[in-house]
Order: sequence, then C-alpha cells, then structure tokens
Amino acid sequence: MKIALFGYGKMGKTIERIAVKRGHEIVTKIDVNTKNYNITMADVAIDFSTPIAAFNNINECFSKSIPIISGTTGWLDKFDIAVKNCNKRNGAFIYASNFSLGVNLFFELNAKLARMMSNFNYNIDMEEIHHTQKLDAPSGTAITLAEGIIENSNKEKWSLNVTDNDNVIPIVSKRIENVAGTHTVKYSSDVDEIEIKHIAQNRDGFALGAVIAAEWLQGKKGVYTMKDVLGI
Repeated sequence: MKIALFGYGKMGKTIERIAVKRGHEIVTKIDVNTKNYNITMADVAIDFSTPIAAFNNINECFSKSIPIISGTTGWLDKFDIAVKNCNKRNGAFIYASNFSLGVNLFFELNAKLARMMSNFNYNIDMEEIHHTQKLDAPSGTAITLAEGIIENSNKEKWSLNVTDNDNVIPIVSKRIENVAGTHTVKYSSDVDEIEIKHIAQNRDGFALGAVIAAEWLQGKKGVYTMKDVLGI
C-alpha cells in the first residue's frame, strides 16, 4: 500500500515507522511548508496535520479519488460538509478523534457504563491530559467520551468550565510535557466512586490504529468509523 502523509510531526513520523514495518511505502510527506507535492500515486492518505489544514487536505483527496484517514481534531465544525463532499465524489473517508484500538474499546466501555449508571444518583466528571503541543482543548477523545455519556444518560451537554449544573458534564483539560494522552471518567457519590481510565504510554497505539484503518478502507466507498473497522 502506498501512503501519502499529511502532517509530518511526531505522529506522522510514528505512522511512517509503523507503516513501513507493516510492509507499506510512504510516497509523499506533506508538512506546513511543503509545496508542489503530488499525492496521485498514493493508494491512501493519512492526515494528522492541523485544524486549519485538515478540511482542505480531506477535500483534495476526494477530488483525486484517494481514500483518506483523518485523525486531526479541531475542525469538526465542517465535518458534515466533508461527509457531503465524500458522498458527492464517491470517495472513501474515515475520521476518528482517536485511532487507538484500546481507546475505541474504551469508548464502548464508557457508553455501556453510562447506560448502567443512568438510573443512579452519581455526579460525572471528566479529565484529559495531553502534551503541551496539543492545540485544542478539550481533546477530541474527551469530546467523544462526553458525547457517549450524553447519548446514554440524562446529561445534555459538556463544558470545559467547572459547573454545578446537574445536566452538564464538566471536563478538565491539562497540558503537561511528554504525556501521550490520559482520559478519565469518574462517577462519584457521597459513599463511593467509580472510575474508568485510559492511559496511552506512547503514540504507537494511535499510529497503528490509523494504519490498520487505512488497510481496511482499501476498495471501499463511503464514510466509516473505527467501529466499522473493529466490527464493534
């Protein structure tokens, strides 16, 4: 499989290492200052760029009939437009706030726990910790976790600010050097606490999931998620 990389920072370099180890070839690397690049020789593109660049990268792939995997967060105000463009162009597209296989299993656990806890009187708090280079807050993963709780409980929305509103899930975001990603969901009452947590030890899990998703997308058309990739 020939891969075009949008974004050649730490994630891009990790994806390259894992993709090559799995027998694939990186045919082009596009970073912030890259000009006059050509992605038409690629079988698939993987985007871990910036919120400003991601939407244009995705649409460029649709226009050139190249399947695209995107793990860039912070651009989702245009997600519905991207989906429409994908369908219009008969493209292939997977977006995930987190491609880690473990995190996607964690998403399912989070939703199931929210359903179980919905009839009991517990407060819900969330915390996410990432490296200081992460541009958006809260993380896309934290937002996905919050949305999973909202879909399965009486909570109505999430907030980055601390709140005493019973219908809002407060999310605390911290930025600490060399933290790949930690996400915690806590249910607390006067008598006990229940907590689930995912801790990423490094970027390899995110990169491996993205490469597996790119492999899975070959020969398909349409918009998919990691639930489709993992069959969950």
